[in-house]
Formats: sequence, structure tokens, C-alpha cells
Amino acid sequence: MPGRIPVVVQARGPARRGRGPVGRALFTCAEGLVTCGVLLVLLVAHQLWWTNEQARAEAGRSVRALEREWDASPPVVSPSETNEMPETPDAPGAGEVPGGASASTGQGGGGQGGGGGDRDGTSRAAPPGAGSAYAVLRIPRLGLTVPVAAGVGKRTVLDRGYVGHYPGTAAPGRTGNFALAGHRNTHGEPFRHINRLQPGDALTVRTRDGTFTYRVDRVLPQTSARDTGVVQPVPRSLVHPSYGYDRPGAYLTLTTCTPEFTSRYRLVVWAKLVPG
Repeated sequence: MPGRIPVVVQARGPARRGRGPVGRALFTCAEGLVTCGVLLVLLVAHQLWWTNEQARAEAGRSVRALEREWDASPPVVSPSETNEMPETPDAPGAGEVPGGASASTGQGGGGQGGGGGDRDGTSRAAPPGAGSAYAVLRIPRLGLTVPVAAGVGKRTVLDRGYVGHYPGTAAPGRTGNFALAGHRNTHGEPFRHINRLQPGDALTVRTRDGTFTYRVDRVLPQTSARDTGVVQPVPRSLVHPSYGYDRPGAYLTLTTCTPEFTSRYRLVVWAKLVPG
């Protein structure tokens, strides 16, 4: 009919076919890889960012709580003459020196002093239990302020962003070796940059009894995780005997893992007490 608009009918192509077995398998593999990639990114973010945020927040609260307590109730007795922390059932085993990311689990115990008497013969309060913070370490060059806790267990001390005090080593400010361990990566990583310390740098340790100042003296860049000589009362490396000391003194030892993001070796920094 005149004026009618013609209708154009397009021919349909062949019906779309569903994915075959190979296509479905490839699609499933692709989905799995994407999911794994997302989970891996989340895991890395948790380890490298979130654990640091949590640990630093807890460590900061601990420092503030300790210093508020000390400021409110200054010491009324002199520091203990006892040089060593008490041995504990969960002291470091297998001859391994804990470090940053790989400190042996289940290690802890110890505390400030050794439960001995003061100069006047009166007894002090019991030393702190495993995981109890009792001192504050400051390293101005690194801008670091961190609590020191008894023991070197991962879960109870190091993973909380604290620095751990090796059981059986000297109390702060005393003759012997006041030996500490801390994470280099993750969980607050307080010892991340101790490789930047140089001879003469000051470190302070504050306890209820006062503040003790040490100065960096020597650095052992790398040694075995089993080099227990570095935390002995007179510290000397068993692996590198040219590093260390040959006479008694008041030492501070910092240990952590090296290289970064590994736990194969240990980095050691030694400092000496500045007479007060």
C-alpha cells in the first residue's frame, strides 16, 4: 500500500554457544588467580602496615602508663645491686639468639633485678613476669621510644611492639650485659634502623629507679642466629671473635634480624654505660 514503511528483517546468526570445558576451566583458573592475588595483597598489607599500627599503638600506651606511674610515685629506695635477671623455665632454648621477625616462640620470663636485696639489705618487689613492661628505651638518633619487657617471646613481648630483655642478663645500669631483642620488620619494628647507629650515639633506659645513659661503642653487622656469645656477661661473638670485649663492664646489647625481611642472621649493637 502507498505510504507503508517497509519492515526490514535481519537474519539471525547462529545461536551463541555456551563455554566449552576448556573455556570454563580457563575462566575458573583466572578467577582463582585474581582471588589469590587479592588475598596476597591483603596479607602483605596486614603484615607490613596493620601489625605495625597495632603494635606501635600498644607500645605507646605502655610507655605513657609507665611514665605516669613513675611520675606519680617516685622511687624511695636505691636501685638493686643484683646484676642479673632470674633464670626462668621458658628462657631461650636451642642456643638461638632471638632477633626481629624470627625470634623463637615460647621464650619469655625474667625481669628487672634478680629478686635480691637493696644496698641496705631490704628486699625489693618481685621482678616482673614474662611480658611485663618495666622500662623505657629511648634512642634519639632514631626517634625511638619503646617499652622494655621481661622475656623475648614473640607473642608475649616482641609482637606487641615491645623490646624484650633476655632472661639471665644484667639489669639496666648494672655491671654485666643488659641484652635486648626487637623486631626489625613488622609488629612495630622498633629495631628497623639500628644499623644506622654510630659510635658515640646516646641511648637511655628509664626505670622506676632512674635513667641510665649508654653510648654506642661497637657494631657487629652480621652473625649467626646461634651466636650466644653476644649476650654473655662479657659479650664476645663466638663466630667472629674479633668482635666483642675481654673484660667486665656495664654493657647494653641490641639484637635483631638481618638482612631485612629475613631471619637468617643477627645484627648486634653494643653500648657502654656512661658513669653517672
